Amino acid sequence: MTGWAAGARPVGIPRLLYVPAAIGFALLLLPVIGLVVRADWPRVPAAITSPEALSALELSLQTATTATVLCAIVGVPLALVIARSGDRVAGVLRALTTLPLVMPPLVGGIALLYLLGRNGLVGAVLEPAFGIRIPFTTAAVVIAQSFVALPFLVIAVEGALRTAGTRFETVAATLGADRWTVFRRITLPLILPGLVSGTVLCFARALGEFGATALFAGNAAGITRTMPLAIYTAFNGAGVSQDSAVALSLLLIVVAVAILLLMRSWRSEPER
Repeated sequence: MTGWAAGARPVGIPRLLYVPAAIGFALLLLPVIGLVVRADWPRVPAAITSPEALSALELSLQTATTATVLCAIVGVPLALVIARSGDRVAGVLRALTTLPLVMPPLVGGIALLYLLGRNGLVGAVLEPAFGIRIPFTTAAVVIAQSFVALPFLVIAVEGALRTAGTRFETVAATLGADRWTVFRRITLPLILPGLVSGTVLCFARALGEFGATALFAGNAAGITRTMPLAIYTAFNGAGVSQDSAVALSLLLIVVAVAILLLMRSWRSEPER
């Protein structure tokens, strides 16, 4: 049986399936090609190096990085709780955690306003008691990005935790290691590839966040205008042409592709 399995030919894909596969690939690739063709390439360098574009890119990178760190701090423990809970509890927690993935971003922005806005559930207490106003600030951008990006990290880390299992943790515990030692020395190293993948996806999602940010943080230049909002502003002709919107879109695509290539390179490194 082993010899037959070793010499067996791999099962081929039915040829008919190549047609919908090609359509799916075209659906993903052709819009990007449309952007590339539409771009006014002589004007692209000036558009992406303009003060407005650089300010938006800098703000996006800063807020996305902060949001990713925040997601890692709360997301890894949350993934651990879900992975180590019983099936029923884990199912409920997983469904609630992934809710932002299926919720329209604009609805997420409204929900954040009703939570942290001046008349919100928490915001009504924060501003009068502590003088803290969150909506339409840079902090609001970070919170909105964290809200939509956190599920990506949690799902990746939970999957890594379930794949790793608990065998090594149990052995370490029987040898006298306390819970923090097991977490630091056993659990984290085992889930590191999943943690890195989830962190990169979380960062990429935070970088491209638009809907919740627009409603909850607004569109103030230098304060809350991230790259997606700058693209929206440019496309609607607020002082610049649509060619600038196309150039900014290409810049954001290049940044996203670079992030994904870095992740692929990191994950391929141990196999070399």
